Formats: sequence, structure tokens, C-alpha cells
Amino acid sequence: MVKELAKEQSVANHFIAELRDTTVQKDPMRFRRNLERIGEVIALEVSRTMEYEEVEVTSPLGAAQTRLMVEQPVLATILRAGLPMHQGLLNYFDKADSAFVSAYRKHRKGEDAFDVEVEYMSSPSLEGRVVVLCDPMLATGRSMVLVYKALLRLGKPKALHVAVAIASVEGLEYAKLHLPAGTRFWIGAVDEEMTAQAYIVPGLGDAGDLAYGAKM
Repeated sequence: MVKELAKEQSVANHFIAELRDTTVQKDPMRFRRNLERIGEVIALEVSRTMEYEEVEVTSPLGAAQTRLMVEQPVLATILRAGLPMHQGLLNYFDKADSAFVSAYRKHRKGEDAFDVEVEYMSSPSLEGRVVVLCDPMLATGRSMVLVYKALLRLGKPKALHVAVAIASVEGLEYAKLHLPAGTRFWIGAVDEEMTAQAYIVPGLGDAGDLAYGAKM
């Protein structure tokens, strides 16, 4: 299942537009906040798929019946660009466990081609858990797939959700092919093109640099 927020009448379109806007991008705090807000919108959508149970809540004037989530997901984020979206997800799933994985492009000298390196990982057990895997950009899809495979060392999730701000058509198809059947994709917008250097067009640029400053 793929849900693209940009195809709906939603305030999320305003957040996506500001993420792309080169004028608004000059304000890193605003850029981070827009990624966070997209994370919040996706968190609400993911929450509709969770399992709930009837409980009774006591107020000062009586008792009320309501439905609460049986469990909260594990929020797994690819460093560093994923941190603002992670915060947005965490704002809604405020009792969730968190997992963090570092993945980066290691470019081959003199070539456009690159390898994806996965290094640091911090995570609880994922056995039988619902996992929300977050990264602002889904370009080739290779980082997302490699990170998921690395997380499998800590147990097999019972359900996987992928949360992304901007995806390419090619990256989305790659991820659908290599991630488990039944994976749900929650995406701000899907763009048609990708450059030879694997940057999404129109995309928004380098999300990590725009959020936290240029790296060496």
C-alpha cells in the first residue's frame, strides 16, 4: 500500500511546498519544522492502522469509554536527515521506543556511482513489533533496504511502515520490490525524475544539509 499525501486535499501540501521552496529553505529551523510536521501527519495516518482496545477512563465527573492503542510502534530513523521527521512521529507516538541507524553514500573516486555504508545502530528488540522506518528522501531506495536488513539482526517485525517526505518513482519501486510484502508506504510526494548522482528532481536538495548545515 502506498499513500501519497500530495494527491489529497491536505494541509500537508503546504508543508511539502515550503520544504521545496528555495526561499523558505534559507531558514533551517523552518525546514526542520516542516519535516517534523510531515512526520506528525504521517503518524496520524499510521495510528489508524494500529490495534486498539476498549478501556474506561475516569474523569472528575464520571467514567468514559474510549479506544486506546494496545501497543506503540518502534520508530526507526536513518541519521542524520531523519531526525526532524522522527521528532514529528514521536510527538504523536509519545510512548514509542526508538531505533537509530547511520547510513551514508560512499562515493567512488571519479565516478557518479556510490556504495551505501551502514555503520552505527542503536535499537530495542524488533521481534514481533510494529516498525516505522523513517527517512526524508527515498531516492534509489538502497539505503532504506540496507537499513531494514541491518535491523533484522534485532528481530523480525510483524509489520513495517515506511515514512518518507519525498520519493522518486524508481526508489519507491525498488523499495516495494525488496522490502517485505505488506509494507505500507506513507509519502509526502513522489517525483518522476532522478539525476545521475541519484538526486530526486524536483525534490528539495540535500535534506541533511538543509536541516543541519553543510558537511565536509
